[in-house]
Amino acid sequence: MRFLIKQILKTRYTIILAVFIYSCNPSVDSINITPENYHASVDMVSEIMIHDIFSPPVASRVFAYPNVAAYEILAQEDSTFKSLSNTISSLQQIPKANKNKSINLKLAALIAHMETSKMLVFSEEKFTTVQDSLFKSWQKMNEKEFIASKNYALSVVKYIKNWMDKDNYSQTRTMEKFTVDAKDPARWQPTPPAYMEGIEPHWNKIRPFVLQSAAQFKPIPPPKFSLEKDSDFYKELEEVYTTSQRITENGDNSEEIAIAQFWDCNPFVSVTRGHFMFATKKISPGAHWIGIVKIATRKSQANFMQTVNAYTKTSLAIADAFISCWDEKYRSNLIRPETLINQHIDQDWLPILQTPPFPEYTSGHSVVSGAASYVLTSIFGDNFAFDDTTEIPFGLPVRSYTSFNAAADEAAISRMYGGIHYRAAVEVGLKQGKNIGKYFVKELAIEPL
Repeated sequence: MRFLIKQILKTRYTIILAVFIYSCNPSVDSINITPENYHASVDMVSEIMIHDIFSPPVASRVFAYPNVAAYEILAQEDSTFKSLSNTISSLQQIPKANKNKSINLKLAALIAHMETSKMLVFSEEKFTTVQDSLFKSWQKMNEKEFIASKNYALSVVKYIKNWMDKDNYSQTRTMEKFTVDAKDPARWQPTPPAYMEGIEPHWNKIRPFVLQSAAQFKPIPPPKFSLEKDSDFYKELEEVYTTSQRITENGDNSEEIAIAQFWDCNPFVSVTRGHFMFATKKISPGAHWIGIVKIATRKSQANFMQTVNAYTKTSLAIADAFISCWDEKYRSNLIRPETLINQHIDQDWLPILQTPPFPEYTSGHSVVSGAASYVLTSIFGDNFAFDDTTEIPFGLPVRSYTSFNAAADEAAISRMYGGIHYRAAVEVGLKQGKNIGKYFVKELAIEPL
C-alpha cells in the first residue's frame, strides 16, 4: 500500500507540474493563471497530508489558512467578494498591492497559497521541488511580473503567519495528554487494534475563524448512559450491533458497506474485514469535502476568484466544525460502541470500519458534512447534482448525488453503518454542522454564483 501511495503521489506531482506549466500561455506578456492551477495546488496539499498522516482536526487547519491568504489578495480587485478582515477572528487588512508595480494578483494569490501551505505540512520539500520548477517557468515568461508578484505574495504570507501563530495551536502541542477514566463505564476507552490515545483533546482551545466560541453550537447531550435493555442508550447500542450483523450477512457487495467504505476517510490505519481491505492512508473527512469543492467549481465553470471563494468559505466552515465537534467530544467523553458490544453483547464482534481514536459524541463526519454541505449549497444551489470521484485514488468507485445535502446525509449515516457511532451522534451531529453552516452563510454574506 505504501508503494501504491508513493506511485500515486509521483504521478500526480508530474501531472500537477504539467498543469501549471502548460496552462500558462507563453504568447502573452502577462502570466496566465487559471482555476486548474489552484486546484493543483490544493491537491498537492491533500496528497502531502496523506503522506504525512495528519489527524482530521489538524488537516482542517492546514486547508484553511492558505485559502484565506489567497482570498484576501484577490478580494482587492473584485468588489463582489469582500475582505474577510474584521469578519473572521483577529484578521486585519493585509498589506495592499502597489498598483504601480507589475503585480499579477492571481499569480500572487497562487504563490501565497503554496507558501502558506508549505509552512503547515511536514514534507515541505515535496512542495519546494514542484515550486522551484514553476518559479523558473514563470520567470522565463515574464520576469518583472513574476518577481513583483512573488515579493508581494511573500509579504502577505508573512502577515498571515503572524496572525496564524496566535491561534493557540503551538500551545496545544505542549498540553497534557488526555487521561482515560477506566473506572467509569460510560467514558471513552482506547479501542483496538492499536489502542491509540485520544487525539487532540485540547482542540477546543484553537481560535475559531468565524464562530464566537468552540461551544457556540453546543449540541444537546447524548442519551443518558445505561445498560438497561429498555433504556434509550442501550437501544442505540443494540441498533449498531444488529445493523452491522445485517449488513455483514448481506455480503461484501451490499450498498451499506459501499457507503461505509466510501466515506471512511480514516488517515490512520489499515483494516481487513472479511474480503474487504481498507487503505492504510487516506484523506481526512475534511479533505473529502475539499475534493467536492473542486468537482463543483469545475462543473459550474467557476472563474479563478469564484473557485478560491468556494475553497475558502468551505474550508473555514470545516475548520470551525472540527473545533465545535471536538469541544463536545471531550466534554461528553462517551464510550464507543465497539467497547460496549465486546463487553456486553458479543466479545468477537468487529465494526466494519476501524474505530477512530477519540470519544464518540458527536460524529465528526456528520458535523463537518453538515457545515460543508450548507456552505456549498449556498454557493452552487440546492439541486446541484454531481459525481463524487474523490475516492478513486484509493480504489473506490464513483458515487453520484443529487445535492450536497444528499451527500452529507450519506456521509453521516455511513458512520453508523461502519459500526463506530450511535444514531444520536449521527443525527445530532448533522444538525450541529448545519447550524454552523447557516451561521457561516450569514456572517460571511455568502452569495450564490
